[in-house]
Amino acid sequence: MPDYLLPDVGEGLIEAEIVSWKVKVGDTIEVNDVVVEIETAKSLVELPSPYAGEVTALLVAEGETVAVGTPIIRIGADSPSVVEPVETPAAPVEDMVIDLSNPAASGGGEGESLVGRNKADRGPTRRARKVATGALAAHIQTQASFETGLASPLVEAAEPEEAVPARSASAVEPISAAATRALAKPPVRKLAKDLGVDLASCAASGPNGTVTRDDVTAAATNGGRGASEASLETPSPATRSGERETREPIKGVRKMMAGAMVGSAFTAPHVTEWLTVDATATVELVERLKQRRELRDVRINPLLVLAKAVLLAVRRTPEINSFWDEAAQEVVLKHYVNLGIAAATPRGLVVPNVKDADQLSLVGLAEALGALTATAREGRTQPAEMAGGTFTITNVGVFGVDAGTPIINPGESAILCFGAIRKQPWVVTRDGVDEIAIRHVTTLALSFDHRHIDGEKGSRFLADVAGILQDPASALLF
Repeated sequence: MPDYLLPDVGEGLIEAEIVSWKVKVGDTIEVNDVVVEIETAKSLVELPSPYAGEVTALLVAEGETVAVGTPIIRIGADSPSVVEPVETPAAPVEDMVIDLSNPAASGGGEGESLVGRNKADRGPTRRARKVATGALAAHIQTQASFETGLASPLVEAAEPEEAVPARSASAVEPISAAATRALAKPPVRKLAKDLGVDLASCAASGPNGTVTRDDVTAAATNGGRGASEASLETPSPATRSGERETREPIKGVRKMMAGAMVGSAFTAPHVTEWLTVDATATVELVERLKQRRELRDVRINPLLVLAKAVLLAVRRTPEINSFWDEAAQEVVLKHYVNLGIAAATPRGLVVPNVKDADQLSLVGLAEALGALTATAREGRTQPAEMAGGTFTITNVGVFGVDAGTPIINPGESAILCFGAIRKQPWVVTRDGVDEIAIRHVTTLALSFDHRHIDGEKGSRFLADVAGILQDPASALLF
């Protein structure tokens, strides 16, 4: 049965990170059983198996990023394999000696052997070309035992004029870490590469002098120096209280978000308009709606009212719900609204959207927004749920922020920022008399693509949305 190749689970996916395996070697699975969770450039995705049978190999380790089409798991193969080399106990130092008494050893022939290790233990070997003596040979053998479990080819010194008696590795002087390749497992090497850390500079605290993840992290937080070097210095107050720097690889959702925002900011000329709104009537409406029996099982909040106001306002300014097709030199007007809600997740910003939101009732919209945000918080938003958006709302008010200058989501022409609703003094007019009252006030900020949406259209749309927040009954006029 063929290997399971990493599929393209989204439009144009080129790579994904293996987050966690849901099966292990020896498990028996059925078709469509979930076998692995991956992180793409858009979301976390659980992959079902297209095959049934016994899992005989996990071909990629957790935390590694691989290209689409890479074999990731084998089901039903004859012999299992492992994700990474298994650490084997190193032989005692005194047993790791090189037998040069055999004349074939100096010539690199097939008679070469390592005292204290059986051929059966070493597994298949290649024909050795060179021989090393002393500490370097002992180091190479230790590394080979750790990383591959196979006898490694040795490096040749000058050919001796006469046989040299075998000697213990413990009797030679140690060599510097810089002169050899540091011992580390493949995931640790990848971490070091991602963090820009030279493994040779790391203090090796693992078994048999291996470099661990903690060693790499410590070296990264000390500016790439080894932990032993850093420990010689007098720590500053900042270092006593914790790490001074932490590096995180940019990948997955964060990498996609960064690229999309840069692309949008430097291709679409943004204009942002601000409007402060008395949203007291909306707050009061929300409290009344919460009391209705048909709405008790859905979440009712001011964001729901704002979303409905956006859908109604788009009817009067359809240009807001369009996009500029640069390649075709056309403006594409959408006759449907896929309403996106920007959501902050532990893995980065995602913008899932409610398909055909303009066709939903208030109850249907509330249910769709509730499901959308719950899925996003869990990091389970699928690529299809983020594709095809036509207009986006970003709700910074949940963080206590008054407003901001939002960047348009790629493929769209406008985005509305919804700020915090706060109690503030406000001038109200009652019976022709102005007076100061405590009101619920919020700020809206609309960014739009000024290539095809002029100030008049952007202002009209923003005023329509604000008007509904100020007086929800005015929605009957749309």
